[in-house]
Amino acid sequence: MIYRDPAFLASRIGKWLSLKIKEANKTGGIVGLSGGVDSAVVAALLRRICGKNMLAMILPCQSLASDIEDARLVAESLDIPYLELDLTPVYETMMEKAEAIEGPFKRLSAANVKPRLRMTTLYLFGQQRNLLVCGTGNKAEITMGYFTKHGDSGVDVLPLGDLLKGEVFKLAEYLGVPERIYKKPPSAGLWEGQTDEEEMGISYHMLDMYLAGKEVPSEVVAKIEMASSRAEHKRKTPPICKIGN
Repeated sequence: MIYRDPAFLASRIGKWLSLKIKEANKTGGIVGLSGGVDSAVVAALLRRICGKNMLAMILPCQSLASDIEDARLVAESLDIPYLELDLTPVYETMMEKAEAIEGPFKRLSAANVKPRLRMTTLYLFGQQRNLLVCGTGNKAEITMGYFTKHGDSGVDVLPLGDLLKGEVFKLAEYLGVPERIYKKPPSAGLWEGQTDEEEMGISYHMLDMYLAGKEVPSEVVAKIEMASSRAEHKRKTPPICKIGN
């Protein structure tokens, strides 16, 4: 068994989050609600420790209708305070003007603008309402660099950062997240048909096994270590040019 007890995880993360909110002199937390399991778990944890002194934001940006529906389902089923703001017009205006200068952009370059717009929006509302911006990345995604630099990594805290993906699924069930959310294939929703595992080229199960110190095939180890090394810059603050005397 490589997964820790979800009740233990909920308690430890809840205490840690409460402390971080207090240390930052904030009144609660804010999180982007995507319709996926990670954001649902963070929202559920915030609702648990903050009561209604928190906010979930549904921020569609050319998003699938099913993802928007799932995000609403999470908020409504768990009685989570939420707002919805469609960023599609902002994104399309920006890309239209950028393409007039540069021409067509690569798919990933264009797609990564979306989480960066969401980050800006979360900080806009978070600062206005004195809320701590909570990220949704888990240990598997952080290891693989499967996140957008200064996008979904642009947060104040990462409550799930030490959790395996399987632990996130178990925690979702424990916290009462609707089954539909944690049973569907994980996806960043960057484009139609996109899934995390297909894009990373490795299953979350294999990632969890590796991160838990279990034996996995050598080709899996090589793929994980190569991805982790390639993404090292994402996990660090920008380097400073030290001048000296």
